[in-house]
Amino acid sequence: MPTVITLGSASAWGFGYTHTPVSQGVGGGSLFGWGANNGEFNLDNSSYYSSPTQIGGSTKWLQVTTDTSNFSAAIKNDGTLWTWGSNSFGKLGANLDPSTVYFSTGLQKVGNSKDWLQVSAGQYHVAAIKTNNTLWVWGGNSSGQLGLGNFTNYSSPVQVGGSWKFVSAGVFFTVAIKTDNTLWAWGDNFTGQLGQGNLTSFSSPVQISGSWLTAVSGGGSVLGIKTNNKLYAWGDNSSGQLGLSDTTARSSPVQVGTDNWLSVMLNLTGGQYHALAIKTNNSLWSWGANMMGQLGLNSSGQSTAAYYYSSPKQVGFLTTWSKVRAGKEFSLAISTNGTLWAWGANGVGQLGLGNTTYYSSPNQIGTGTTWIDATANGYSYASAHALAIKT
Repeated sequence: MPTVITLGSASAWGFGYTHTPVSQGVGGGSLFGWGANNGEFNLDNSSYYSSPTQIGGSTKWLQVTTDTSNFSAAIKNDGTLWTWGSNSFGKLGANLDPSTVYFSTGLQKVGNSKDWLQVSAGQYHVAAIKTNNTLWVWGGNSSGQLGLGNFTNYSSPVQVGGSWKFVSAGVFFTVAIKTDNTLWAWGDNFTGQLGQGNLTSFSSPVQISGSWLTAVSGGGSVLGIKTNNKLYAWGDNSSGQLGLSDTTARSSPVQVGTDNWLSVMLNLTGGQYHALAIKTNNSLWSWGANMMGQLGLNSSGQSTAAYYYSSPKQVGFLTTWSKVRAGKEFSLAISTNGTLWAWGANGVGQLGLGNTTYYSSPNQIGTGTTWIDATANGYSYASAHALAIKT
């Protein structure tokens, strides 16, 4: 199993599009996909899968990410970065003609570098960090989400100045943490997600005060954990996804309770939003939209519970959780024993349980105990999907 690089005392495995940076040259596993399939699985078909289906024959994958628009990316243990699926806005990063959209055409290698550390796929753009702490971006840039001071799309990686260790690409904006633990944001700011106390958008990085461990972007919201393990939230709050006991948007960080948190994850996709987070005692908590049981509280808006919860609620009573991932109206989590669990909407088999039955509490996917990474997404109910790596 690969050595995981953590940020301070907290695991950075979190927002989809963003996952734990991992060390090169060791470990790795096989890649699996399930749910809707519109090019995200590189299987040269459009069939949906209700159980994990292996993608290719490589056993050297370390990290995987996927977006809402038929695109995926993954890093191998030799430090190479690979993309596949849609090339809209040049997202494949392989300097292909961005006017041509590729689906299931095989893996594309992003340059010849063998030093990629972390990759994060937003809805229209991609951001990635190398082992030398340089940050690179490409894809759509209509809102300045690439942080390059312009609004030009790029079909191959372009460097953002500075020394960086963590990045999370959202829909039309990006947040990233430098090696000195400062947090920066850029792009669209329509709900205050840049944390500046205003609604002004920026096409270059602007700093958010504080010392930060990790931060994840979702829709028009951000959740971040400071180096003291305190959780903060800002931006859109229409479904209570900020966890502040209301549905009022914030344009600057506001602390969520007083507890200590280990990692956090926020659903990126439009419509309904929900959040998942793990405390330092490895207990799992959720809040936000719950119409499909995606909070894992054994209830949903379709039955007796509220459509959303605006403050954190514990998922079960176990204290064995290590990683979480929020998809479109469904959730994934990896336990400390390497088992993978899922709950929420399941109309296209996105829970990987071999059926299309909804579940409002965690159910284990298969019997495997060696899952090391996972990602989930989907712009709509019909496009929900997941990918994961198992040794």
